[in-house]
Amino acid sequence: MRVLIVEDDEEVANAVAVGLRRQRMAVDVALDGLSGLERALVNDYDVIVLDRDLPGMDGDTLCAKLVAADCRSRVLMLTAAATNEDLVDGLNLGADDYLCKPFDFRVLTARIVALSRRAHPAVPPVLRHGDIELDAAQRRVTRRGQPLDLAPKEFGVLELLLTARGRVVSAEELLERVWDESADPFTKSVKVTISRLRAKLGDPPVIHTVAKSGYRV
Repeated sequence: MRVLIVEDDEEVANAVAVGLRRQRMAVDVALDGLSGLERALVNDYDVIVLDRDLPGMDGDTLCAKLVAADCRSRVLMLTAAATNEDLVDGLNLGADDYLCKPFDFRVLTARIVALSRRAHPAVPPVLRHGDIELDAAQRRVTRRGQPLDLAPKEFGVLELLLTARGRVVSAEELLERVWDESADPFTKSVKVTISRLRAKLGDPPVIHTVAKSGYRV
């Protein structure tokens, strides 16, 4: 899952980013509306966490521009305001959910996970393939009922491959969806992560390489 945080309070933005990365999410941060819009239109985010009060371009305007550009990312709007009018206004602008500050981080995480399931064609909250089970909400993977200790990128790769339901996923798509914007496009990170994931999943193998195309389960 890839998330963009658009929040002008750098301390809050970085704290949320660190927390979400611990939940095995790839996270980018923008500290103003203009850079947030640029990132949102260039990258394929599952969820955008958008502060309503931003410098450069306010969150309302940014949200409206994303809707006009047919951006598929789901928007979770944050605001210090807590009136029903503010809630209605935010949702009418195109936001998919609304959360008032201060917020419980567990609630924020749960809402991001719920929104991510709607960012693309609907997928069940628990993904299954043979004896492998991935619970996106609990960030947990088991095989034959035994829990697997996956690193964040390993979890993200497996989640994307299971979501693809047999479709071939290219290394470029994996890099785009699982890693953040700091990832080197020429790195061997995808190949290394796939290798480690295969070792942890064990036999029989479930991740197959499709020559010159990518990977699939």
